Amino acid sequence: MKTMVIEPPRRFNLPRWSDLWQAREVVFRLAHRDIIVRYRQTVLGVAWVIIQPVLSAGVFSLVFGTVAKLSSDGLPYFLFSLAGMLPWNLFNGALTRSSASLLSNQALVSKVFFPRILVPLSSVASVLLDFAIGLGVGIILLFVYHVNPGLPVLLIPVWVVLIALLGEGIGMIAAAMMVKYRDVGYILPWLLQILLYASPVAYALSSVPDRLRWIFDINPITWFLEAFRWSLVGTTPPAAWQVVGLVVVSVAVFFAGVLYFQSHEREFADII
Repeated sequence: MKTMVIEPPRRFNLPRWSDLWQAREVVFRLAHRDIIVRYRQTVLGVAWVIIQPVLSAGVFSLVFGTVAKLSSDGLPYFLFSLAGMLPWNLFNGALTRSSASLLSNQALVSKVFFPRILVPLSSVASVLLDFAIGLGVGIILLFVYHVNPGLPVLLIPVWVVLIALLGEGIGMIAAAMMVKYRDVGYILPWLLQILLYASPVAYALSSVPDRLRWIFDINPITWFLEAFRWSLVGTTPPAAWQVVGLVVVSVAVFFAGVLYFQSHEREFADII
């Protein structure tokens, strides 16, 4: 008879990749359930994935483009806004869904043994599906507006990975904290709402006053927004140091999230 010895993870210890591979079925099941449950008993179903970013881009175009008359770097404002909403929704979705994943799977976490880190990681599947559908709409609009981004479009998968890593890293830290401090669930949406308007999602970076430009330049959200827009709609490319910073920060935040999550994993079943 084969004996399995279950040992609690040591603090600041990376998960055992062999354990993650053996429990890969958990990821598939959780991801499949998240995708199915999200659109069950909805009249419009998957159409909500298209409606939400399109409506948001439309409102931003009206407010910032028509009323405030801000610059869109020479692009149709609707396309410019949508090109900002897509990466923002990817980041926002990865962060919010992973942060709430442990609480939404309380019974599973408290009763079944498996690497708990798979719960927040599985939540990114539905986010990536939503992003892929929204990106399809963005590509259609490129043909409608006759915009050719050129070869930088090939870098979109790179930006997607980095944005997802950044969102997941913060999300795993928030998920571990939320088990003990439910206040995080109230604070996080508020902070993200502020960050949405404090980042150049719906307006061009060129519209920011020079005296405030440095604040936006050190914001990692700005880095991936500018990089993604450059690849999708052909705006001005980001500075090289921002691209390097995006890679370093995204990877560092993700691993910091893994380490923080692992260091608190032993407490989840008892507290949740």
